[in-house]
Amino acid sequence: MVRFLLGAICIFIVVNVQAQTISVAAYTDTTDYLVGDFINYEIEVVTRKNIKVISPILPNTLTQLELITREESISTEDEKSKTTIYKFIIAGYDSVRAVIPPVVVKYRTADDTSFKKIITDSVVIHIHTVPVSTAEEIKDVKSPITIPYNWKWLLLWAAIVLLIIVAGYYSYKKYKQKKSERPVEKKIIIIPPYVKALIALENLESERLWQKGFVKDYHSRITEIIRNYFEERFDLPAMELTTTETIHHLKSIKEKEKILDITYDFLSNADLVKFAKFQPLEQVNEKMMKQAKEIIHSTIPQKPVITEEEIVNA
Repeated sequence: MVRFLLGAICIFIVVNVQAQTISVAAYTDTTDYLVGDFINYEIEVVTRKNIKVISPILPNTLTQLELITREESISTEDEKSKTTIYKFIIAGYDSVRAVIPPVVVKYRTADDTSFKKIITDSVVIHIHTVPVSTAEEIKDVKSPITIPYNWKWLLLWAAIVLLIIVAGYYSYKKYKQKKSERPVEKKIIIIPPYVKALIALENLESERLWQKGFVKDYHSRITEIIRNYFEERFDLPAMELTTTETIHHLKSIKEKEKILDITYDFLSNADLVKFAKFQPLEQVNEKMMKQAKEIIHSTIPQKPVITEEEIVNA
């Protein structure tokens, strides 16, 4: 009888010591969930400070539920014990009465090499759909909600857009104005005097003035072409000089040997027609054209420049 009592006391002491060594509890934040809700499942482990606990793992028998994630555990301590909470988020997608089965928690003391285990209680939860009233009529889907305009914001954006357009317009206008103020480069083609004179003679010849009876006009035009040529070619004011003065000035020009005699004969014949009312023969009229062309061809520069270009501002 005494031995039985001693054995019972020993067993009680071991169980009591184990109870003080570690305790576990499993729970959820509620027992009723809608389909698809996140279920916060926690395992709380309270131990002495010298107890090492292995993080619990949910069993494979979790068939009606699905593990979504496992969160970081939270630990707190006081003078005698340590409390650790292991958090899991699970979900169910069927309307059922689901059971989270017991979870094994392994641990060992500091002076023990083998792990012991303790098991949590199972947790029962209910997952259901949103209740539907069959007594009420089926309602149509609600039409989209019309969001009222914020007129202040609308006017502000309209003002900003208008400001951008006006600024762009004036910037473009200013750019165009600056561009128009820039000096425009134009090429002016300067035709050499001999080219202009020969063209004028060709035009005069094509008009056939003396053949039509305008003999005086013919001689006036042809002498005007030659005198104008002298002004441009030799910088000589031939349009204002008489024949005698023109010949006098030509004597100071380098090319006088080539044109002096022919020019005197050319201008003298023209003066007879213009001032003495002389009626020349046809051969004289033809000779005047040949002499005019000869005067020009005899004074063409050795290296003639057909055109000369200058850049000027508009």
